[in-house]
Amino acid sequence: MNSNDMLAGLLAQAASEGSDLVTLRAVVEEASELGAKRMLARIGLGDATAPQDVSELRELLQAWRDAKSSARRTVLSWVMRGALALLLLGLTVRLGATELLR
Repeated sequence: MNSNDMLAGLLAQAASEGSDLVTLRAVVEEASELGAKRMLARIGLGDATAPQDVSELRELLQAWRDAKSSARRTVLSWVMRGALALLLLGLTVRLGATELLR
């Protein structure tokens, strides 16, 4: 019995016998499972290779995050080095040490 048949049977049972709590929970569970399977099929993750695809996507996302973090650190490092170089140049000019370089 597939999910569609199971859901139809549960709905028929609820309609004929009245809906007790157990039947309602079973209907909700079957409907949720069927909806999740349909959604996964619509986005292309309903086949046997889906877990591998998701794993590869997670690895790609982690690599992107690592590259972004590394780029931020590199840019911050260059900005700090530039600021310190400007500070050193400013101190050199302010103290009049430029004449020693001539």
